Amino acid sequence: MAATFNAIGITVADMAATLEFYRLLGLSFAAEDDAEGHVEWEGPGGVRVMFDTVSVIHSFDPGWEPPVGGPAMSLAFECATPAEVDATVAEVAQAGFTVHREPWDAFWGQRYATVLDPDGNRVDLFAWT
Repeated sequence: MAATFNAIGITVADMAATLEFYRLLGLSFAAEDDAEGHVEWEGPGGVRVMFDTVSVIHSFDPGWEPPVGGPAMSLAFECATPAEVDATVAEVAQAGFTVHREPWDAFWGQRYATVLDPDGNRVDLFAWT
């Protein structure tokens, strides 16, 4: 039997800041999740995004260290319209998070932007034009 893709794991330094950021992008979390060490969000088709604090990771992998040399992965969120890309980027910036690349009209037919979550992971926002 073949393995089935089920989840993406993201290690976070500050759970509350991370969940605040992803709430701005439409993911739902209970307020009490901000104080947890492990939080999951389940998307369409049952694929999960799992957020774990460094202390939780160290509880089962004591030698874990953050990767060096920059992010090796990114996430992408589709917006309904190009204007929603612009509005979401503005909301992220207003909330104090980093905009890595302001919205632009990409040659492949999308309005595109890149923001950074609190741990420096790249999160792309796009809408088809």
